[in-house]
Parts: sequence; C-alpha cells; structure tokens
Amino acid sequence: MTVRRGGIVLPSLAAGVLLALSLPPFGAWPSAFVGAALLYWRLGALRLSTRLLAGWLAGIGCFAIGLFWAQSFNWYGAVVLVLLESLTTAVAAAATPPRRGRALALVGAATLMEAVRMSWPFGGLPVGGVFLGQSGGPLLGSARLGGPLLLTAVVWAGGVALGELGGLTVRWRRERRMGGRPWAGLVALVLVVLAAVLGEVAPDGGPAVRTLSVASVQGGGRRGFNQFEVGQAGVFSAEFDASTALEGSTLAPALVVWPEDVVALVRPLAGSRQAARLAALALDLHATVLAGVTVTEPHATFRNEIVAWGPSGRIVSVFEKVHRVPFGEYVPFRGLFSHLADLAAVPLDAIPGHGTGLMTTPAGPLGVLVSYEVFFAALGRSSVRAGAQLLVVPTNTSSYSSEQMPSQEVAADRVQAVEEGRDLVQAAPTGYSTFVTNRGVVRRHSALSTRQVLVAAVPLRRGATLYERFGDLPMVVLAALALLAGWAAGMGVRRPAR
Repeated sequence: MTVRRGGIVLPSLAAGVLLALSLPPFGAWPSAFVGAALLYWRLGALRLSTRLLAGWLAGIGCFAIGLFWAQSFNWYGAVVLVLLESLTTAVAAAATPPRRGRALALVGAATLMEAVRMSWPFGGLPVGGVFLGQSGGPLLGSARLGGPLLLTAVVWAGGVALGELGGLTVRWRRERRMGGRPWAGLVALVLVVLAAVLGEVAPDGGPAVRTLSVASVQGGGRRGFNQFEVGQAGVFSAEFDASTALEGSTLAPALVVWPEDVVALVRPLAGSRQAARLAALALDLHATVLAGVTVTEPHATFRNEIVAWGPSGRIVSVFEKVHRVPFGEYVPFRGLFSHLADLAAVPLDAIPGHGTGLMTTPAGPLGVLVSYEVFFAALGRSSVRAGAQLLVVPTNTSSYSSEQMPSQEVAADRVQAVEEGRDLVQAAPTGYSTFVTNRGVVRRHSALSTRQVLVAAVPLRRGATLYERFGDLPMVVLAALALLAGWAAGMGVRRPAR
C-alpha cells in the first residue's frame, strides 16, 4: 500500500490544531479527544519515518498555536521553542507500533513525552500542554490522583477510545458488520471514566483549618509593553493607589498580594523609597504584604524576588524565583543567539533562586509560585510538602498583548490548586488576578487592563492529595509499562507495506 504524502500532512496538522483548540483562550476541551483520535488513526500502518513525520507535523500544529504567545518576547525564541517542543510529539508517534499494541503504546509514549517536556528543553516548558485544556472539563479532578501526567494520559486514552469505537462504527456502516474487536476502545473508555470518578472522590486537601482574609491587588494599565516601555514608577504607583482602597475595608485583609516585579530597582531594596512605602502600607493595614521586587545586579543580571513585609512593617521573608522563563527572563546560549538575532528585548539574565517555595509569614505558611512557576507541578508540590497551607502566585503577564498567556496561566492555577489540594490566590498588574478553590473552581476573576482589588476569605488546609504524596513517579512507571506492553503485543505482526 502506498500512502500519499498529502494523506499524512493534512490529517496530522489537523490533529495538532484540534489539540491546541482545547487550550485557553479557546477552551474547547472536547476537541483534544478528537485531535488525539485523528492522530491515533493516522499512525495506523505507517512505517517509522512516516510516523515520525506525522507526529512532528501534529506537534507543529499544536504548539504553533499553543505557544504563539512566545513571539511577544522575540520571533526567534518562538520558532526555536515550537520546533523543539514538536519533537516530543514526533518521538511519541515514532515510538508507537503501527498495528497491534498501538492503543497502549500511544498513551504511554505521549505521557512519557509530556514528562520530558516538563524538564526539557531549558528546564521544561509545560505551557501549551494538553493537560491545560482539561482545566475546564469534567476530568480536572483526576489531577489530584496523578497530576498533569494523568490528565495527559486520559486525553490520549480518550482519543484512543474515540478512534477505535469510531472506526468500528464506520466499518459497520460500510459492511454491516463490526469487522474488528472493540476491546481496546472499550478499555480506554472505562479508564477515562474511572479516572474522572475516582478523581472526584479522592482526598482534596481536607477541611479548612482556618480562614484568612486575602486581597489581590491589580493596579491596571496598558498591556503589550515590556518594563522598558512602561515606566516602573507608574506601575508601582498604580499598585499603591489601588491598595489604599483597602484602608477601612470591612474584610480587613490579613494578607495583601501584589504582583511580580512591580518594584524595579537598580540598587538594594533596603533603604529604598519603595521599601519604606511598603513597610508603611503593611503597618497601616496591619497585614502581611507580599510584593514582587527585581534588583539589577552586576554582569547584566538581575534578581526576581518576592518579599513579605509583616504587620510590624519589617521584612519577614524573601523568596527568589527558581524557574526562569527562557527567552523572556534569560537567553539560553546567549553567545550563540547574539549572532543570529537582536537580543535587546532581553538585555539581562535572571539569576535562578533556590528553595522549596515556602514563605513563613504572620498570615500563615504560604507556597509561592512566581508567575511561570505555576505551570510546574513539582514546584507547587515542594512548597506543600514543606508545610504551605495556601498557594500564592504573584505574576506579571502585562507584556502579552493577547489574552492567550494570561488565560493559560489561569488554567494552570486551576490544575495546580487541584493537584495540591490548596486554595490559590493570584495577583497580576493588568490581569488576570484570580481566587481558585482546592476543587479548581474560580471564585474571583478580574478583567484585563482594569484596576481591581479582589478580596475574599480563603480557607487554609493541611491535608494531602494522592498526587502530593506520590508525585509523578507512578505515572511515569505506568506510562513506561504501557509503552512496553504495546510493543510486546505488536511483536510478530507482519511489517506494514511501503
């Protein structure tokens, strides 16, 4: 049998586009299953090199849309990221046997490649992952069982079920007989339903040990401009002016969360005018105030920190961002890329921090995920294991002109909250600012560009989810076993014709 090239290109690209349409801001979560089913069908009976091509094209279709936000930083970074991320889909497709065993192997391979994406390249890039598309669907609860990898697995298992049962239906309509065994599709469907049901009844962080009045401050302003195009003094003033509305508030917040890098300094924080004003604000409100601070250091570097002022007006805790944004907060292999493109948009490289993310404050033990870090399940888990009872996400997505990245970040908020069984509060200078429950429900949601102060009573929790206890290892092992079982089932099957 000869497969025409157009018969590979168009279905594969379409599969990737359907996967991408499940992501915010589109939010068509069922389309992920259709895209996975289309790629599953297309990989049937293909030789290795053609499976590799089909997977790579599907990856390009998915990530060219899902990572389109990256061009806000620079076009060359966006191209590099899309091409590299697409390789993971290509490898998953190539690792799938062409005939028998294809169902098990594809689910396992796609899940393993998502695990790879979370750590490679450049420390990982979970943004654009299909698990984010399920933040608004009925499968979100399964994240408390197996985190983003289980969400990824159920998407591909759902695609297998749809592809197998759909293929049987087509054969029946054509030949008035089933013409095959429905077991693979039925088993995949049962697994998807089982993950959804068990996820809803699994431990979710437990009852509240107490509640805390929290304010998320969004100063508002223009979007689509970087910090060099927008005066940082104006950003700081907007946040401060918005915070003054809290004076005399009936809810009297015990914790006030400002966004990431709204205090930009070229000298140490101690003794600065901004530090004095924030100390006075904490003292006036008799609250713990968290604010994002960037400090320029020698040798074209800077520090990205979250600093907490206690009700006494003194600094009580500092956390330095651990996971930097590639081509946004630093340029990997800067010497190489300096010969290929203008790096003026990213003149400084962030210094990576260390720590679990736990900040011990008078308001309570907080798990801090700075902006991009909310996409990484391991970072949220490390802070909760260290004792965090509430997740806090100071972020800054104001440089993105579209809503794509802010909306994907809200999806990551929901997944992270469910994984760890903790409520979550996010503050962004121009949106989105959110309050999310431990069940993944968005309680408060700001509008973009506006000045808003969101205030709510937030539960603090101590219980653990299964994912918080066991992490990603069980899913990695199960995915590897599924891949091996798929190939074992396909051993001895006649090689497909060219």
